[in-house]
Amino acid sequence: MKQLIVLLILFSAIANAQEYTVADLKVQGNKKLKSSFVKKISNIKAGVKLDSMVIEADIKLLKRLPSIAHAYYQVFPAEDPNAYNVFYTIEENFTIIPSANVYTTNDDEFAYRLGLYEFNLFGQNMTFGGFYQKDIYSSYAVNFRAPYLFSRSLGLALNYQDLTTQEPVFFDGTTADYKYNNESFEILGLYQLNFNNRFEFGLNYFTEDYQYKFGATNSNVPQDLRVHKLLYKFIYEYNNLNYDYQYVEGFRSIFNFQYVTTRNERQLPAFLIGWNDFQYFKRFGNKGNWASRLRLGIATNNNTPFAPFSVDNNLNVRGVGNTIDRGTAAIVLNTEYRYTLYEKTSFSLQGNVFIDAGSWRMPGGDFGDFGDPESIRVYPGVGLRFIHKKIFNAIFRIDYGYGVTKDATQGLVFGIGQYF
Repeated sequence: MKQLIVLLILFSAIANAQEYTVADLKVQGNKKLKSSFVKKISNIKAGVKLDSMVIEADIKLLKRLPSIAHAYYQVFPAEDPNAYNVFYTIEENFTIIPSANVYTTNDDEFAYRLGLYEFNLFGQNMTFGGFYQKDIYSSYAVNFRAPYLFSRSLGLALNYQDLTTQEPVFFDGTTADYKYNNESFEILGLYQLNFNNRFEFGLNYFTEDYQYKFGATNSNVPQDLRVHKLLYKFIYEYNNLNYDYQYVEGFRSIFNFQYVTTRNERQLPAFLIGWNDFQYFKRFGNKGNWASRLRLGIATNNNTPFAPFSVDNNLNVRGVGNTIDRGTAAIVLNTEYRYTLYEKTSFSLQGNVFIDAGSWRMPGGDFGDFGDPESIRVYPGVGLRFIHKKIFNAIFRIDYGYGVTKDATQGLVFGIGQYF
């Protein structure tokens, strides 16, 4: 009977929220995550009107955080008859997480990336960590991201990367392999306008170094190229996703725009590149989840072998191989149906069937290239997801993609986290 009375009070309070105020916001269930941080980013605070819509928005935001596996709320009467205490109950994720990606190169050799990240540094939902990559050559990076460093709306990100790979370069129907190095320093300001909209803006100073290894040559294609560049970056994200452990529902759009200039004596033309990822997720029943991503990208259409958009196993088309082609514009669709095959309190096994498809505009080409059979890639496939529900991003994925278009290949792709 007492529980029934409490529930009736709760529903009455929510239904008539405009008549009541919040006496206090109390946070419980958290261990590592600071209660002060939860209160800092919540819109419900002592003294404001009790509003169920505001509470629901707070809970939705909390469930997006890497440090939180699940969250819910309760409302109870306070001593003041016109006020109520709001309780946010937190189920934390384990947030010191290793990352791993393993894939085969075009020479059927294995490459890998291993990392370690803390996603709840100091209990403030800051991310700090880095990775080591072995893809013929060694690479590494260090990353720091604090989206709520200064306030609920303002944060900062710092990134350093020294990435070295063997990259194919395509020109005149031939291919050459280069040792490619990119060393970069980046600083970004992070601004969250409201619950659904956020912005990133900043600078990236980097050095690109191409050294010819073997393959075709051309007098118009340099065998050695080293340039210092300054990149101005702008990102806008609209996010209306709702998470329930491994299930996702809603729409998300991420727009990324970059303006690149050279900073040394060998002046190259300024370069523009932009792309937008549209993501849509839909729940089907208790176990099904449809997920789709559409990427539309375009860049300055220079006739260069070093075009920015690449066809790659780990980025856009599973099974195609690592960097098999390049272009100055791209249309890529990834769509898959995920179904939970087995589930317990902390573990879930998910299967998926997918189709990855895309087409690219060749450097110096035109938009008619999108319909050229030489540019189109279609790869259906199947995969498995091994998910730990109480560890952030603890999703080990295996996908097998099989090409059905001209000169197609097939292959396995391993990784941590969903593909998108």
